[in-house]
Amino acid sequence: MIEAVIHGIILAFGLILPLGVQNIFVFNQGAQHPRFRSVLPVVFTASLCDTLLISAAVGGISLVILSLHWVTPVVYGAGIVFLCYMGWKIWRSAAPAEEEAKRLSPKGQILYALSVSLLNPHALLDTVGVIGTSSLQYEGTVRWAFAAAAVAVSWIWFLSLASAGRLLGRIDASGKVIRSLNSVSALLIWGIAIYMGIQLWRVF
Repeated sequence: MIEAVIHGIILAFGLILPLGVQNIFVFNQGAQHPRFRSVLPVVFTASLCDTLLISAAVGGISLVILSLHWVTPVVYGAGIVFLCYMGWKIWRSAAPAEEEAKRLSPKGQILYALSVSLLNPHALLDTVGVIGTSSLQYEGTVRWAFAAAAVAVSWIWFLSLASAGRLLGRIDASGKVIRSLNSVSALLIWGIAIYMGIQLWRVF
């Protein structure tokens, strides 16, 4: 069981560390809100979405989805559109005069976090294709210990990410650093969309 737990921790960290829409949003909300408790809705929503996806994947949905050959092209196609749109939103938020989608209300945080968590093609493909299939080597309680370790990493990561954003928000009172990070993030997200477009072209 210890081996499965360590495997789950390492795998989850490897998947969650790369820059993505979900990470950018949690970090930005942490930086924009004056108090850490104000950003807890986005942290809890993102963590609960990851918990749901991981539980579903480990529970066997990955086998069903992977058996459907049309799923991957559909996810990639929808993902390209989603990433292009989110890249545009993040790019707009880098403008000094742009306040939209910065400091959101609890309801806005929840809805936005749901979209970047459940409509994010990387989150879906990584959870189903990597965590789900990796869990198949374990059985019973050992498999769920593997899943619990991956889930714990998500919760700790999003709490830490929001805390890091809040720290930067205090240091960078003018918001220049955060706006610069948003510009770079938008370009990277568009780059991922282009890469996914190339992968989708190869499928056909």
